[in-house]
Amino acid sequence: MHCCRCLPQPGTSWSKFNVLRVVAPPGPYIPSQYAPMLEVDKYHILQRSLHSKSSLGPSAVVHSPIHQYHQEKRMGFLLPRSSWGGQMLMSLTSGDAIQQHKKRLAEWFSHLPNEEKQFGPSFTLDASHVDPVIKESSLEENLKPLTELSLQNQLQTSGWSRTLAIQDVFSADASGRVVKNVVLYGTIGTGKSTLVKKLVLDWCHGRLPQYDIVIPFSCEDLSQSSTPISLKRLITKKYPHLREVLPRLGSPQFRTLFVLNSLEWLKLDFRLAAAELCSDPEEAVPPATILVNLLRKYLLPEASVIMTTRPSALGRIPSKYVDRYAKICGFMDTDLQKLYFQIRLSRQDGDDSETANLMEMLSRNLERHQQLAAACFLPSYCWLTCATLHFLYFTKATAPNQTLTSIYTSFLRLNFSGEILENHDTSQVSMMQYVAKLLGKVAYEGFKSRKTHFTEEDLHKFFEVEMKTEEELNLLTVFRSDVLNFFLTPCLQPGKEQMFVFAIPAMQEYLAALYIVLGENRTALQRIGREVSEVIGKAGEDITAVLNILSKFLPLRIFALFNLLKMVPRLYGRISGKNRDSIAQTLAVEMFREEDAFNDDVLDQINSSILGVEGPMLPSDQKKQEEAFELFPMFMGGLLSRRNRATLDQLGCSIQNFAAFEITKALKKHLLKSSLKKQPPSELMDLLFFLYEFQNERFTAEVVRSLKVIDLSSVRMTPLKCYVLATVLGTNGHQVTELDLTSCHMDLQDLRTLSPLLLRCKILDLQLNSLGPEACEDIRNFLLHEKCEVETLRLGNNPITEQGAVILGEAIAGNKSLSHLSLLHTSLGNEGVEVIAAYLEKNRHLQELNLAYNSVTDQTARALVEVAKRHPTLEKVHLYFNEISEEGRQQLHGLQKERDGVKVLVSLAEGTDVSEYSSLILNEVTSNVKGWDQERIQRHLQLLLDDLRCGRRQTVNPWKKARFLHVENQVRKVLTTVQHGNL
Repeated sequence: MHCCRCLPQPGTSWSKFNVLRVVAPPGPYIPSQYAPMLEVDKYHILQRSLHSKSSLGPSAVVHSPIHQYHQEKRMGFLLPRSSWGGQMLMSLTSGDAIQQHKKRLAEWFSHLPNEEKQFGPSFTLDASHVDPVIKESSLEENLKPLTELSLQNQLQTSGWSRTLAIQDVFSADASGRVVKNVVLYGTIGTGKSTLVKKLVLDWCHGRLPQYDIVIPFSCEDLSQSSTPISLKRLITKKYPHLREVLPRLGSPQFRTLFVLNSLEWLKLDFRLAAAELCSDPEEAVPPATILVNLLRKYLLPEASVIMTTRPSALGRIPSKYVDRYAKICGFMDTDLQKLYFQIRLSRQDGDDSETANLMEMLSRNLERHQQLAAACFLPSYCWLTCATLHFLYFTKATAPNQTLTSIYTSFLRLNFSGEILENHDTSQVSMMQYVAKLLGKVAYEGFKSRKTHFTEEDLHKFFEVEMKTEEELNLLTVFRSDVLNFFLTPCLQPGKEQMFVFAIPAMQEYLAALYIVLGENRTALQRIGREVSEVIGKAGEDITAVLNILSKFLPLRIFALFNLLKMVPRLYGRISGKNRDSIAQTLAVEMFREEDAFNDDVLDQINSSILGVEGPMLPSDQKKQEEAFELFPMFMGGLLSRRNRATLDQLGCSIQNFAAFEITKALKKHLLKSSLKKQPPSELMDLLFFLYEFQNERFTAEVVRSLKVIDLSSVRMTPLKCYVLATVLGTNGHQVTELDLTSCHMDLQDLRTLSPLLLRCKILDLQLNSLGPEACEDIRNFLLHEKCEVETLRLGNNPITEQGAVILGEAIAGNKSLSHLSLLHTSLGNEGVEVIAAYLEKNRHLQELNLAYNSVTDQTARALVEVAKRHPTLEKVHLYFNEISEEGRQQLHGLQKERDGVKVLVSLAEGTDVSEYSSLILNEVTSNVKGWDQERIQRHLQLLLDDLRCGRRQTVNPWKKARFLHVENQVRKVLTTVQHGNL
């Protein structure tokens, strides 16, 4: 141990001893005992008298000459013979070490978590970071009452403060005083850790030249041990490559910056009785004492220190040791938010127009939807918004499984992993577990009452009703200071400024689902019963043998109580089983609520909440959208998946495997019962998305086994929805009787994603999807596949054209399963129909062909019918609504199925009788008229009416006249609807 007189006093440093090196002879020496072994005779050595006096003595250990040589060389006492002097060699050596330090720090701090990989392989923090707003603050501002939570107050209190860049936080203050200690603070989600990473990376890349070295430390790591250690040993233990730099540490010419992240992990005590004074970087003291003396400027007074912490821990550092408080305020300017979104949503492998379209919609919604912009003040919610948009728009079939629940769980992991409310000596309170218990209750109670706005009184009721001890009250105080604003934000709707809402509406449903799945809503009997049953069940096994022996000598009544106690575990099992069944029932009921039947599917609801809706929205529609709560069952299912349970376990929120198994078993019973009922298309899409979120193939296979008819007509299909559909129905080769994808905005990529599923459908409806000639190639490929099972294919109202007919013709000729094909209103024209007729000659399985509404004229129609007559299986050909003359229609009416082998449908009337296929024709017309040219369809409907009137006048049979009148009335209804535009 060095004596006090030999130590540098506060305000001095080890650099004073460098004078000895400078006045050394012109070249380093080496003692004679070293020379023979090292084969060196041109070295000299200069040892410091301080080192010699402190290391030698009666109890000193004598080392070998080699060991002593390397030890002194490592400590920087061997100097080369050079005109530059000894200090120059040390500078070169330490310079190499610093370059190596920069390289390693850049590698460490450039590493991104797995959650960031979804933004592309080229995504890096250094190139994509957007600095949040940092404002100069004070300790008094942070100590204001917690009730001042309104967003307006937050903006006003920081409005007068000076804005700082992260590179300028050590600039002189307003009075010109030098700034050495800076506290950078902010609530959860403001980006403290990310900002520190960027600061270190800036130094590594030469953008922070005011410091010669930056030494980062994690306070979480330092809190794990109280074993005394010196500052130099602490540095070399974490950064071994800095050994050559240590002799320069503390020199005024060697500018050092210490970066201390997450100071809340340490309980710093600045009292001398708790943290002794220490000015020697080689003296071993507890890590907390090292930090205290760094802040006191008693240890390395020339070094700069920047610390990050949460607001609740600011009071742990006396203000006299802090030169500047800097508050991270997030993205207070929407331009910063837009810049962040632009960087995150841009993709090198994507379509620039798609990204531009997304950015335009998002920008408009940020400007008109103040609540979303308020949530995005926190960079974390900007990340969540971008991650959700990537999930909705950029999901690929080749990408690894990503679910909405996993995005929200990962979002919480990024913000709360390792976060604690209090670091006790005996235990640590997980922040996420506390959030799930406290805010989960708020979210769930609001969910039960369909409530999204909460008053201050509501929060007091939920938060403080169970606060009975000093420790619980302290935890609540820290929670309100550091975490509450992350989840709850003041409402910005007129008239509701004094109320609070969840920053992102979906977060309320996620926390409510987490609250239920974790079992936090258990009754008192269930909470106590679990603990009691475990204790009694364990003890019961040990005393059973003793009781059996004693019962032979004592009355059996004495043991009645023990028998009752042995029943407790079974009783608890029944109670907990009922609780899990109620969870499953709650989930099933919420998924199939009748009042939600006409809502958009949940994926469209999420999309609308981020990008808004086109056109004005009525207040009643907005209220209905806010109170839908259809994400709740999705999150419940997603939280039961193994992947999300593993992530939650890292956050201190454990969902037991047995509990998940019991809930799953009960849920299966309820879902099987509900899946047998016919569901509206949007509700069916929600069920499929729930099964996708659940990520359990065996469970999914059993539930979808009863789903034979999949009606998703009018659901706006996206790449994500197609991926969900293909994944869920692709389990174990599920057979589908009918798949209706009419008017689903399908495109070429969607078809390719769904191709494995389309092969297995008996009836496939792809009408009204704008599928052009390019899509016909994919349709041809799955029709020619050897495992194709499609029997009925409807492609009506798609712009297939003549070019597509050539491609489809190959499929018609080679397919062996197709019996019914509809090409109604596909812009084929005479040329396209002639191509179809040519390939029809090679087909041997088709029974019905619909070519209505394709501008076919008499000659092409007759040529097609001649081919149809020779076809071995073709029975019906639809040619109504074509440009066929009256004479041509009469000739086609004369064809008889029994005589000519084919029936041609060209009109509702056949001479003096109504066509037996009039209902079929009318059904086709009414189901497709919405996408047709209004003027042209009115003309064709008028021709149908003329045919019916003509037939009715020619017949004298009253029954036939009645049938004519009935069909005429149906046609008139359709014509009136078209004329008034009420399709």
